[in-house]
Amino acid sequence: MENAIRPSAVGKKNWLFIGPPKAGQRSAILHTMIAECRLHGVAPFAYLVDMMPGIMDHSGHRIADLLPRQWAKSQRQG
Repeated sequence: MENAIRPSAVGKKNWLFIGPPKAGQRSAILHTMIAECRLHGVAPFAYLVDMMPGIMDHSGHRIADLLPRQWAKSQRQG
């Protein structure tokens, strides 16, 4: 488990001055998405490239469909 959080722990000092206040929140969201991809065996870059262009057209009621786990299932089926 310790090795899983090591990249975040190493980067803490580097990210201390990340930019404007909202940049920290955006960075946290992106890091969470990447960690979720890795947890489910999804290539983060492939997931983000495929998912991001259509995110604005996606219904907010079906947001769970965009999670890496669901994305991986759709890739296996399609």
